Amino acid sequence: MQVQFRLPDLGEGLTESEIVSWHVAVGDPVKLNQVIAEVETAKAVVELPSPYTGTVSAIMHEPGTVVEVGEVIIEFDVAAEPDSDSAGVAGSVRDGDPARYADARSRSRAPISDSASAEPVSEAEPKRVPTLVGYGADPETSARPVRRARTLSAPAQEPKKADVHVQVDRPRSTPPVRKLARDMGVGLEEVAGTGERGLITRADVLTFAGDHAVAREHTDSGEGTVAAPASGRAEAQETVREVRTPIKGVQKFMAKAMVESAFTAPHVSEFLTIDVTAGMDFLQKLRSQKEFAGIKVTPLTLAAKAVTLAVARYPALNSHWDEKAQEVVTFKYLNLGIAAATPRGLVVPNIKDTQALGLRGLAQALGQLAETARAGKTPPADLAGGTFSITNIGVFGIDAGTPLLNTGEAGILALGAVRRTPWEYQGQVALRQVMTLSLSFDHRLVDGAQGSRFLADVGAIMADPAMALVLS
Repeated sequence: MQVQFRLPDLGEGLTESEIVSWHVAVGDPVKLNQVIAEVETAKAVVELPSPYTGTVSAIMHEPGTVVEVGEVIIEFDVAAEPDSDSAGVAGSVRDGDPARYADARSRSRAPISDSASAEPVSEAEPKRVPTLVGYGADPETSARPVRRARTLSAPAQEPKKADVHVQVDRPRSTPPVRKLARDMGVGLEEVAGTGERGLITRADVLTFAGDHAVAREHTDSGEGTVAAPASGRAEAQETVREVRTPIKGVQKFMAKAMVESAFTAPHVSEFLTIDVTAGMDFLQKLRSQKEFAGIKVTPLTLAAKAVTLAVARYPALNSHWDEKAQEVVTFKYLNLGIAAATPRGLVVPNIKDTQALGLRGLAQALGQLAETARAGKTPPADLAGGTFSITNIGVFGIDAGTPLLNTGEAGILALGAVRRTPWEYQGQVALRQVMTLSLSFDHRLVDGAQGSRFLADVGAIMADPAMALVLS
């Protein structure tokens, strides 16, 4: 029996995803929950597990294609009797059984597949757009096979797509770099990666384009592109006047969110410069404690704890303006977002229920969040539901800024760089470790007094961690 698998809704109502890579090819046998593909949404790169045990009969789209939710992406040949486990899980999703659905999800690493979107080809049902996120991949069956270059044949009903060649074993790179390479006519298989573990970087693509003169130039007349002459890097760099990159993925999502934030919430920003010498000494002491062995503790760790304590005293900073319901929603929990610069762009994953974590647990959570974000593996669930955010611009050597609110949140705190600065200390001028805190808040929810007191509390704890005992 032939069945189709449609691109599922991967969460947050996202309407499309880009196919990053296939881990199977036409003719490959697959098992239930085996990872068959990686797709990139506007928020994260996620793995898709197979909803069936069978054989791949057709792959509908090449890597790099942007596919809408509900569109068929792959077909399988399966036994006439469906796999019992697959049917059971799919049935639980279709029947809306929360208990069975939750149990199925608990066996997975990432909630990314929608079994309800896999339908027999023979069924004459109207096209349905999936709305449920599925049960994910089983660690015991999701080991990735060795990738091989294969020729993938399109389905019989689409003869124009026959003999489409897909290179499954593609060089390692990020989606923006792959897009740049496509726009410039560069084959990544010819580029030597200089990044970590052979990762192909943007600079590698540009250097290759210059050396081999395959960059393209957009003509002023708008009639298309012309190839640059092959005469070396310097001439190629002079020839390339423009590089056009489609706006999509994380960049598109971030731009939309920032415009919505800037023109919806009335921002107010305040700044506080403080002597954090005692706070930095405290962090150094923590690093020598056996309880913190192997755990990274930084000014961000201390700031996260300070924010957790301060929002308990000033809950307006941990609230949401519900325009549709005309209500103010005050959260009794804190999902602390941490802005992270990744190869895919800016993302703001959040740590759930931060108020329940001690300093050690918070430091561990921050380390895991950063590691996952850098690897591009942040699950969509971790990017949703934030209630307050922190952005650490100090790591770039920046002292202060006016951060834009993460959409739907009442406040965001920016941490500036810690610098040795002449400072008044005990009646004399001394070199002290100084930093600036920048707070932006939604003036519909937070008045000036609340914002100022909140910022003062955070600053007091950063300057002297012992104040946490007083302010908690």
